[in-house]
Amino acid sequence: MKTLTVRLPESLVGQIEAESRARKCSKSDVVRERLSRATRPSRSRIAPLEAIADLIGSVEGLPADLSARSKEYLKKTGYGRKLAR
Repeated sequence: MKTLTVRLPESLVGQIEAESRARKCSKSDVVRERLSRATRPSRSRIAPLEAIADLIGSVEGLPADLSARSKEYLKKTGYGRKLAR
C-alpha cells in the first residue's frame, strides 16, 4: 500500500478522529473507507432526463422543430461566426 500525505481542515480531522475512536479503528481506515464510498458509483443517480425535466418547454418563442433543425437555426442567428474587429 502506498502512503499519501494530505492537509485537511481541522473540522474534518475532528470528525475523522471521533469516528475512529467510536469504531475503535485507525484514522487511516476511516479515511480509506470514506474515499472508497465517495468513488463508488451511486445507485440513486437521477436520470439525465429527470434532472432537466422541469426545464423542458420553459423557454418561450423557440421553434417547435428546433431539435431537428438546430444547425439551420444557429446559422440564421449567426452563432459561431467570427466577429469583425
